[in-house]
Amino acid sequence: MFDNRRQLLQSSAAGFGYLALQSLLASTGYCNQPSNNPLRPKDPHFPARAKRIVFLFMKGGPSHVDTFDPKPALDRDDGKPPPFALPRVVFAAQGNLLKSPWKFKQHGQSGLPVSELFPNVAKHVDKLCVLRSLHGSNPAHGGALLKIHTGSDQFVRPSMGAWVSYGLGTENQDLPAFVTICPTLAHGGVNNWGSAFLPSSYQGTPIGNASLPATAATVGNIRNPMIDSAVQRKQLDLLREMEFAETLPSDRNRELDIRLDHFELAYRMQNSIPRIQDLASESEATMRLYGMDDPMTENFGRQCLLARRFLEEGVRFVQVTHSDSEVQWDQHSDLYLGHTKNAAEVDRPIAGLLTDLEQRGLLQDTLVLWGGEFGRTPTSQGNGRDHNPHGFTMWMAGGGVKGGFAYGATDEYGYYAVEDKMHIHDLHATILHLLGLDHERLTYRYAGRDFRLTDVAGQVATKILA
Repeated sequence: MFDNRRQLLQSSAAGFGYLALQSLLASTGYCNQPSNNPLRPKDPHFPARAKRIVFLFMKGGPSHVDTFDPKPALDRDDGKPPPFALPRVVFAAQGNLLKSPWKFKQHGQSGLPVSELFPNVAKHVDKLCVLRSLHGSNPAHGGALLKIHTGSDQFVRPSMGAWVSYGLGTENQDLPAFVTICPTLAHGGVNNWGSAFLPSSYQGTPIGNASLPATAATVGNIRNPMIDSAVQRKQLDLLREMEFAETLPSDRNRELDIRLDHFELAYRMQNSIPRIQDLASESEATMRLYGMDDPMTENFGRQCLLARRFLEEGVRFVQVTHSDSEVQWDQHSDLYLGHTKNAAEVDRPIAGLLTDLEQRGLLQDTLVLWGGEFGRTPTSQGNGRDHNPHGFTMWMAGGGVKGGFAYGATDEYGYYAVEDKMHIHDLHATILHLLGLDHERLTYRYAGRDFRLTDVAGQVATKILA
């Protein structure tokens, strides 16, 4: 047995043929050695209900009591002081109860209520598993974003997508396992898709950022303007032929292996990423389905369509972020104007994505997750709502969850989760379970202890499993 891949390469005629040889050696068990491609496909701990996940992240905190968690008590007691104690720590001063300016209506065979903000998503309500009892621990955007993405609001930890990449790898060796489309650079920034102490192979690859329109979003430096592909190939082959193992300690030798893996993946991505981002092959009907014929929905529609293309190419975790520097979902004031604008931008594209995934046979093993970092208070801030991490709503679809089903509940006004409470750790444990991963077994040894996405907590919400 060779000590490392460079020794194998030197003994096997070197060159790009090594990549084919690596695939052949997989059947012999060589590719199960730690020194091999960390993004290779890996078996889950148990049969998975979902093979991949797309996270539709609504930055800023959409209001659950105005979208998917109707509260008749708010209509009844609008303008009255809240008849319950506020949390010990609140983000800002709060006023009296504020009813929703939008009407709710039951939809589908399930009869689940959805507000008039989401008329297109409402048509898919029988696919949705609405989680009404989420709760976290931080009322500030920065901490809450880190909590939902990494499981920690206090420390730099690997992101959810990085953990999934670490656990399952990617099904396409020409692409990363984790892609984030137009991510926000605020409130945790790169830590929300980083790998922290996990090997850097598992971090997210950003496609643009939230300050750019989706039409301008791409991977930085995807093309080398100075040298062509053939010269790049020779450079990589030369690096593979060079022997460093005898002069480097084992940990640094492993770091070099990872760096060379990155070079190889970047080389292959020069062809794969531009091809996926080229929408010329998509039909006019598909473009309309995602709302790309309307300036209001074109930007988020493009992001959702790109997400589908990455998913069907084998990317394991895709995140799509709805965010802009002016409005976001953070309506401390002008709730009506802000939520109306935001919902109009995402409703049709999200419905299009659900339709497209189902038509292509992908929805059954793709987990769709929708939500923000927290909800909003049922109390007012003038004509808006404050941050509320104590009870809020997210929803899932596909990927082995019950459709047309509401799980958990907040109190009659929507401030606190009270029934089947689902902490962020429970959400993460459930997501990993749907992907075939035991959250207590998916660990990584660092700084003298075993870490995991769910820290030392987390319960799988078995009631939502189909």
